Order: sequence, then C-alpha cells, then structure tokens
Amino acid sequence: MSDQPTRGASPRPGRKDLRPRRGTGISLLVLQVLVAASALAGGAALVLGALVPELATVLSPPTAYLEGSPFSSYLVPGLVLGLVVGGTHAVAFLLGITRSDLTLLAAAVAAIALLIWVFVQMVYIPFSFLQAIYFAVALAEAVLTMLALGLLGAITRAPGTSAT
Repeated sequence: MSDQPTRGASPRPGRKDLRPRRGTGISLLVLQVLVAASALAGGAALVLGALVPELATVLSPPTAYLEGSPFSSYLVPGLVLGLVVGGTHAVAFLLGITRSDLTLLAAAVAAIALLIWVFVQMVYIPFSFLQAIYFAVALAEAVLTMLALGLLGAITRAPGTSAT
C-alpha cells in the first residue's frame, strides 16, 4: 500500500500536495471532532449558566474564578470557547473530511486557537487536570500538522529493526 492516500484530485501541476497522509489525517480528524464536540458543549453550558443564573452552579465554574479577569460572567468566555475553539475545530474537521487543500491550514489554526485558550485560561483560573489534557491535545494537533507539512523530520528506526 502506498504512503500517499488515494484522493479525488491531485494538486495543480508544480504544487505540493498539502493534504495529510492517511494515518496523520485520521489522527487529526479524531482529535478535531472530540475537541469540537467538547468545546461546543462546554461553550453552550457556560453561556446557558450565564443567562440562567439558577443553572450556573451546575453548568459553570465558580464565579470567583473570574475575579481579576476582564469578565463579570461566563457569557463571553462561553461564546469564545464554543465559537472560536469549537468552531475552528469543527471547520478543520469538515475540511479534513472533504480532503480540502485547506485542511492543514485549518488544523494549524484550530491547534493554535486551543493553545491560546488554555494559556489564557491558566492565567485566570486555578490549574485543572482538563487544562493539562487539552494542552496535550493541542500539542498533538500541532505536531501532527507539522509532520503532515513535512516541517518535522521523519522518525528514523535503528538499522536492522522492522516497522512491526
């Protein structure tokens, strides 16, 4: 089986194919759909908790976490989480599914959006295990994107070892 996945159309003559290879692409798609779903759900929960105060204790972290931040409620953070983080991951996923030439650009944007979200979150709220998980996911997305772009060298094996 070839390293290059079968695709409907090849890139224009003289242009490098910037769509990810099969294993890298599938890994990116899995991470993107998981982040998109969790960010959209988390953003919706934060927005709902901000709009319906009776639900805030169930759906949102304590408002004390917002002290010292530019926000008085979780409305704006919820919108950013859902629309920016969830939205970029959903778009990257859809572009990956359709094998668009923009797949890797969207994957890079989504990974950077998630990294920025985690970094900003760590400035304002106490450390959470979820921050570490999503930071690792964002790094994995960035590494997979760089591998697909050929920016990171191939992992080499010691002479005499097999791939299996």
